[in-house]
Amino acid sequence: MERNPELEAFEVAWGRRSCQAIVIAGPAGVGKSRLAEECLARAVRGGFKGRRATATAAAATVPLGAIAHILPPGVDLSEPVKGFAEVARVLSGPQRDRKWAILIDDVHLLDATSAVLLRQLMITRLVRLIATLRTGEPATEAVQALCYGDEISRIDLDVFDLNQTMGMLQAILGGPVTRRTAHQLFTASGGNALYLRELVQGASAKGSFAFDGEIWQLVDSQEAVGTPRLSELVKERLGTADPRARLGLELLALCEPLPLADIQAAADDPHAVADLEAVGLVSVHRAHRRTNVTLAHPLYGEVLRSQLRPVRRREILLRQIDRAKEHGSRRREDVLRIAAWQLAATGTADSSMLSQAATLARYAHDYPQALALLEALRPEEYNTATRLMLGEVLFEVGRPEHAEKILQDAERHAAGESELLAITLTRTFNLFWAAGRTAEAFALNDAARLRMRDESEIRMLRYNEGSMWIATGHPDHGLELLEDLTNDLSVVSNPAAWLAGAMMKPVGLYMTGRISDAVTFAEDAHKAHLDVEDSALYPHPAVQLISVSAALRDFGRLAEARDVGESGFADLASASIPLPSMWMAVNLGELELLAGHPATARRWFAEAANRARRHHNARTLNPALNGIAVCAAQLGDLEAAKRALSEARNYPPLGIFIALECQALACLAAATGDLRRARRLLVDGATVARTARLIPPEMTLLVDVARLGGANQVAPRLAELAQDCDGPFAVARAHLAAGLAADSPGQLSNVAGELESIGADLLAAEAASAAAGAYERAGQVRKASAAARLANTCAGRCEGVRTPLLTAALSASLTAREREVALLAAQGTPSKEIAASFHLSVRTVDNHLQHAYTKLGVTTRRELAATLGTLGTP
Repeated sequence: MERNPELEAFEVAWGRRSCQAIVIAGPAGVGKSRLAEECLARAVRGGFKGRRATATAAAATVPLGAIAHILPPGVDLSEPVKGFAEVARVLSGPQRDRKWAILIDDVHLLDATSAVLLRQLMITRLVRLIATLRTGEPATEAVQALCYGDEISRIDLDVFDLNQTMGMLQAILGGPVTRRTAHQLFTASGGNALYLRELVQGASAKGSFAFDGEIWQLVDSQEAVGTPRLSELVKERLGTADPRARLGLELLALCEPLPLADIQAAADDPHAVADLEAVGLVSVHRAHRRTNVTLAHPLYGEVLRSQLRPVRRREILLRQIDRAKEHGSRRREDVLRIAAWQLAATGTADSSMLSQAATLARYAHDYPQALALLEALRPEEYNTATRLMLGEVLFEVGRPEHAEKILQDAERHAAGESELLAITLTRTFNLFWAAGRTAEAFALNDAARLRMRDESEIRMLRYNEGSMWIATGHPDHGLELLEDLTNDLSVVSNPAAWLAGAMMKPVGLYMTGRISDAVTFAEDAHKAHLDVEDSALYPHPAVQLISVSAALRDFGRLAEARDVGESGFADLASASIPLPSMWMAVNLGELELLAGHPATARRWFAEAANRARRHHNARTLNPALNGIAVCAAQLGDLEAAKRALSEARNYPPLGIFIALECQALACLAAATGDLRRARRLLVDGATVARTARLIPPEMTLLVDVARLGGANQVAPRLAELAQDCDGPFAVARAHLAAGLAADSPGQLSNVAGELESIGADLLAAEAASAAAGAYERAGQVRKASAAARLANTCAGRCEGVRTPLLTAALSASLTAREREVALLAAQGTPSKEIAASFHLSVRTVDNHLQHAYTKLGVTTRRELAATLGTLGTP
C-alpha cells in the first residue's frame, strides 16, 4: 500500500471522539476506493462493524436504493421519522453498544433520502462514514449533507509520483524494479493508480516482465502493454470528444506537441481545442511565444495510434509536414520533427535534413531517435562527420562492437588532425568504457599521438590518457598527465577530451587523499559543463555529478552526496542516457554500502548491472556484480552472493574499484564464519591499494579488517592514512580502529557519535555495540545500557544486516579465539575443519566451544547460531 501518509491521516482523524466522517476525494482512477477499503478494514479491526455500498446513477433514481442492503429487514420507512428511529434502534443492537463504519463509494451519486438517513445516524454517533468523492463533480444534496462540517475530515488524493509508483510495482511484483521500468510505467499511466494497475496486469499476462535474479524490468516495447479493460476505459474516455475534433486528437497522437493553430486547422474548427480541453482530453500551455497543445494523458495517444491504419497515418503525417513547412520551420527543433515525420510517413527523407535532424537529436540526448535518422541515410550519403556521429550514438545506445566498426571506417576517411582526434577520442571511450578493452584503448591513443603535430591536439590525447590511468587505479600518473587541465574551456581544442579529464581528475584527487580539492574541482567542472554551448557534441552535464557525489561521500558528507547522486541519476535516467546513469548507480551503491544500508545498496548495484547488461557494457558489470555480492553476503543471501561473484569474474576489473572486489570475496568468507580468511583477503587487497596510493579504498579494506577482529594489526596504518586524507570520515574510521584495538569503551562511544553524525549507520552501530561490551566487562552497567541503546538505534537503520561486531554485546564475555570458533561452529562447520583452519587440535576447539556455550547459556550449535546472529543469518 503506497498511501501511508494518507492512512496515517485517517488514523489520526478516526481516533478523534468527535469524528463523524472521513471523505476521500480525488480524480477518477487515483485509488480512492482502494484506500477507503483499507480504512474500513482498519476501522473494523478497531471494533466497528463494517458495511460497504456503492452509489450509482441508476441506484440514485430509487430512494435508499444504494444502501438498501445495509438497512435492517422489515423496517417500515413509509414514515421517515419513525422509520429512521427504528433503523437506529436495530442497528445499535440489544445492548445499544454497536458502532458502525459504513463505506459509501462515489458518494456524489448517492440519492438524497440515503444521505438524510446517513446524516441522522452520524449525528447520533451510531454510524461513522467513510466516503469517496470524485472531484470536479457537481455538489449534490448528498455531498452537501455528508461531506462538509466541523466533524468531517477530508483526505485529498492525487496521482502517484514516481517513488509511489516504484513502491506499488515492488509490492505487486514482489521485488525491486528498475528505475527505467518504473519511469516507463509512471509516464504511461500518468500516475493514475487504476491505469497503472491495468498496465501491470497486461504486461504480466503477456510475459513482458523479466527478472534477472536481482531486479524486475519491463522488456523493450514501443507501446505500454495494457489490458482489454484499460483499452475500453480509454476508448470510453475518448468517446466524449465531438466527432469533428477526432482528427485533431489523431494528429496529436502522432505529432504532439503541436501549435494551437495546427490543431484548429486540422480539425477545421476554431473551437475544437476549447471543446477538447473542456472535456479533459487535451492540455494547452505556453512554450515561449507559441501556444502548444498536447494530449491530456499518454495512454490516449497509444490507443489512438493503435486504431490508425497505415494509409490514414501516412496521410495525417504528410499533411502536417506541409503545414509545418508553410509556417517556415522557424525553430531549430522543427527540422528534427519534420524529418522524423517524413521518415515515419515514407521511410525516407532528404539526406541533409536527416543529418541535421540527427545532430539535433544528439544534442537533445535522444540517442534512439538520432540512430533511426542516421541509419536512414544511404551508404553513399555518409561523410566523416555522420560516421563519427553514428559511432558515438552506437556507443551511447550500447552497441560497442558495431560502434568500433563504424569508427574504424570513419578514421579511414578522416581529413586532418582535428577529425582524427575526434574519432580517436570516441573510439577510446567506446573501447575503454563500454567494451572493457583497456590495452587496445591505450594503444589506440598512443598511435594517434604519434600521428599528431599540433600541440593542442596532443594535449587532448594526454588528457584522455590521464583519465584512463586514473580509472585503472594509477591516480598519481593520471594526475601528472592532467596537471594543467583546468575548468577554463576557452583553451580546450576538443570538449570531449576535457570532459574525460574533468570527470576523472576529481577521482584521482580523492583517491590520493585530496578530497577537498576533488569536491571543489568537480563542482566547478559541473558549472563549466552547464555553460557549454550545445554546438559541441556533449554528454549531459549531470555526468559531472558522479564525481561530485563520490568526493562528498569519501569526505564524509554522506547525506549531501546522496542528494547530489540521486538528483543526478534522475536527470540522467529521465534523459535516457545509459552509460553515465550506470556509473551513478554504482556510486550510489557504494555510498549506501558505506552508510550501512545493504538492501538499498543492493538495489542500486542491481540497477547498474541491469542497465549494463541491456547496453552490453562489460566495464560496469564487474563493480556492479561485486557490489551485489557484498550486499547479499551481508544480508545472509549466500547463494546470490556466490552467483554474483562468479559472474563478476567474466568481466574486466577496474583498479579504482579494488575495495569492492576484495570485499566481495571477504564478505563471503566472513558470512561462512571464516574470519581469518576474510581478514587475509582484505589485507592483501589493502596492500595492492597502498602500492597504487588508492587511499580511500585502502582505508575501507583496513577498517573491515578491524571490524573482523584485526584492529591491532591495522590501527597504526589507519592513523597514518587519516593524516594523509581530508575530511572527518577518514579520521572517524581511524578512531574506530584505535578504539577497537585499545578496547576503550569511552573512545568507542565517542567515535560512535562521530560516525552517526556522518551518516555511517553500520559503523556507528558497531562502535556502540563494541562500547557496550567493553563497558559491561568493566562493570559499568549503566553506560553499557546507554551504548547498547545507541547501537540498537543505529542498527535499526541498517536494513537487517548482522556483523560480528553487532554481536559484541551478546558475546562480550568471549575471548577473541572463542568468538571466532563460535562463529564458525554457528555456521555448521565441523570441529575438525575449524581445528585445521586455526592449526589447533579438535579437543582444543571443543574446549573453546564448551566455554562459549557456558558463557552464552546455550547447549547446541543451533542455539549458538540463534544467539550470535552471525553474518550469514539474515
